[in-house]
Amino acid sequence: MKLIHRPHYLNQLKGVLHTPDIKIITGIRRSGKSKLLEAFIEYVRQIDPTANIISIDLTKIKFEHLKEYHALNDYVESNYQSGVNNYLMIDEVQLCPDFELTINSLHSEEKYDIYITGSNAFLLSSDLATLFTGRHIEIHVYPFSFKEHCCYFNIKDNIQHALDNYLKTGGLAGSYTYPNDTDKERYVRDVYETILIRDLVDKYRLGNPTVLKKVGDYLMDNISNISSSRNISNVLSADGNETNHKTVGSYIDYLCNAFVFYEAKRYDVRGKTYLQSLSKFYLADTGIRIAELGKRNMDWGRMLENIVFIELLRRSYDVYVGKLYKKEIDFVAMKGNEKIYIQVSDDISGDDTFRREVEPLLQIRDAYPKILLARTRHDDTDYEGIRIADIANWLLEDRE
Repeated sequence: MKLIHRPHYLNQLKGVLHTPDIKIITGIRRSGKSKLLEAFIEYVRQIDPTANIISIDLTKIKFEHLKEYHALNDYVESNYQSGVNNYLMIDEVQLCPDFELTINSLHSEEKYDIYITGSNAFLLSSDLATLFTGRHIEIHVYPFSFKEHCCYFNIKDNIQHALDNYLKTGGLAGSYTYPNDTDKERYVRDVYETILIRDLVDKYRLGNPTVLKKVGDYLMDNISNISSSRNISNVLSADGNETNHKTVGSYIDYLCNAFVFYEAKRYDVRGKTYLQSLSKFYLADTGIRIAELGKRNMDWGRMLENIVFIELLRRSYDVYVGKLYKKEIDFVAMKGNEKIYIQVSDDISGDDTFRREVEPLLQIRDAYPKILLARTRHDDTDYEGIRIADIANWLLEDRE
């Protein structure tokens, strides 16, 4: 498989080099965590040629004897070298039961710069504080962005056609090696089903995965719609699935913890307060929706909204759904003192559609930037202080 440089993530790892924290690379399956660790190991070798790098890939047979936490600890300690920097890099750490006991013990000795990756089921963001008694830093990896997609296929023009393809295939780059859409979709579907069965059903000991799958399908089919566990429970129960809103709520949490979906909570623009009731949910990758549900009930505008939401997360924004009186702003993106209001639309060529999209932005009284992203296929324009930008161009902007 062709490899591309992912400087955004590599720079994050470079920025925490030699810090005393445990560095943990997280993200949905097949998002490139292992390849990122390999690239970082190569970087360390270049800048620190005398370093002692203890690199362990627990998926390989030669390290199978380390799938016991005492053996793992003894192996690391026996390979320690004094007088140089010692780095510990472990890929798929969850394959060693009770791995956290070894990691915490080694971390407490303050001799190693520790980096680990693992299955999302065992390194959930919600579990990290419990697993690791010392400080940790999470480096979160997303599937390929549109910009990375274009880099992989060496696309320099006709970016609108490229965006159409990206909407359908998504950013799970393992699918790119397959020659046709059927095989690409099968690959993505297998990744998704592995997360459901091997990760979530096994981790949480779910007797029947049917309801979990149906909750996931419902969320995929309702991207960008306000959803609640009670409403989903009512819909599933009406279709003959025995469940309740508490179970559905737990399953939504599981899917979000496994980085399949991300929650966008609501933000009152006028009152500048965060609202606890009701949320929207977006997929880690639009390719999963196509592979799992096909193109039935397809709303390409909502798929574009999904891509923009994930891209904002990649750019390190906290992202909310804006509420202003009875109107909605698709996204309120915040980072430090920065705030951006964003509307997303597939087509704003009609006057009525254009007015509907800009009206909520025009009602915002503060001076923070306002952007309307659409498939304009043109350079940026300005409308009463609102930046009108083509989505493909915006996705390709530099963000470092």
